[in-house]
Amino acid sequence: MSRAPTHDFATIETLLAASLDSLPVFPLPNCVLLPGGLLPLHVFEPRYRALTKDCLQGSGVMGIARLQPGYGNAATEPAIFPTLGVGQIVCSEELPDGRFMLLLRGIARVEVERELPLCCTGYRQFRCRPIVNEPAQPTARERERHQQLIQLCDQIAPHLAEAGQQLAELARTPCPGFAADAVTAAITMDPNERQRMLETTSVLTRLTMAEAALHDLLAHVNAQHGDLN
Repeated sequence: MSRAPTHDFATIETLLAASLDSLPVFPLPNCVLLPGGLLPLHVFEPRYRALTKDCLQGSGVMGIARLQPGYGNAATEPAIFPTLGVGQIVCSEELPDGRFMLLLRGIARVEVERELPLCCTGYRQFRCRPIVNEPAQPTARERERHQQLIQLCDQIAPHLAEAGQQLAELARTPCPGFAADAVTAAITMDPNERQRMLETTSVLTRLTMAEAALHDLLAHVNAQHGDLN
């Protein structure tokens, strides 16, 4: 089953308003979902199958939380990072044995207020608040830095085959902060850097972080193909 991905901020706000009082959360080690990013999931544990079924019957929205270090030694439910990504299921397949294959697209960053008592199906739910980080109208400086991000992606794109075209399209996401998130999600794999991006609310800082990641990628491409500058 497929759902059309949500890009409209008004629609995202509506989804969040309906979900954040009791957001179902899928905690995972070293996994950070950024707005605009894609996350494939193989769901096999019974309680997360139940979470998936409930999400599919509702808005299709769930939280993806990164587990804190030391989670394997926890006697109770392990601690999560309090800033987490919210994803919308855009594609799902239930397998004959009850497992699910999912594809999520990140739509927002939120902050945990408190954990709710475990529901009868055993998966964790949290009351969260949205992190508002995208001004109604970008500043002149944000628009300028956004154009720099686009130009840098265009410079790298021809050397990344199909992935380069996708990267250039992500950079052209209309909102500068969302563009920075989406580009970072596509090229940064380090969970610490992804978590730092998720926790950063300043649009200009996120654009700076995305540019730094692109310069690292450019240096790698230069090493393989010669200087592209």
